[in-house]
Amino acid sequence: MAAIIFDFDGTLADTVHGILATAQETLRRMGRGPADEAALAATIGLPLRCNFTQGVGLSEEEADQAVAIYRDIFDTVAPPLVSSFPGVEETLRTLHERGIPMAVATSRGRHSLLILMQQLGLDAYIPPEHCFAVDSVARPKPAPDMVYLILAKLGVRPEETLVVGDTTFDIEMGRNAGCHTCGVSYGNQSADTLAGASPDYIIDDLRKLL
Repeated sequence: MAAIIFDFDGTLADTVHGILATAQETLRRMGRGPADEAALAATIGLPLRCNFTQGVGLSEEEADQAVAIYRDIFDTVAPPLVSSFPGVEETLRTLHERGIPMAVATSRGRHSLLILMQQLGLDAYIPPEHCFAVDSVARPKPAPDMVYLILAKLGVRPEETLVVGDTTFDIEMGRNAGCHTCGVSYGNQSADTLAGASPDYIIDDLRKLL
């Protein structure tokens, strides 16, 4: 592979506890009871608005309010609960040393992505200019728009690029762009669920990319 594109949440970083805590605090500030965490977790990987409409059942108007509150408090609530998965730093460092360009394509906003990349030290291997977020494109995952931007940025072809993610949305995004795909089963979806999207590979540890 000439380049590798990674999802962030559930692939590079274990953010589920930070996401759920921020969402529950958002709902508390809206005067609502806590959400079912399994239903909410099932929407991780989709744009934030979908977390609240599909995962919680809020109306479009309520979701607008929830998104605003969530983004306002995320930097305070979530970062202490976020860590990188085992083997992530080692894998990115090795790929970087091998001269393989890498990028991130995520459904989170760019502001919080860059904060967390820096906090985890992953920006040493994937620079900010290679980080693309939901606010970088008109169409979110599973549309291929973010991948197209990254291919152009890195100057590589889809057939020589691998997209790595923990959800079917990531696999579909990569396939829609004509890339090879790899699912990771340690994130937010199981190997069986990932298999339904027919990725080229499924691994249970990011070090297996090496």
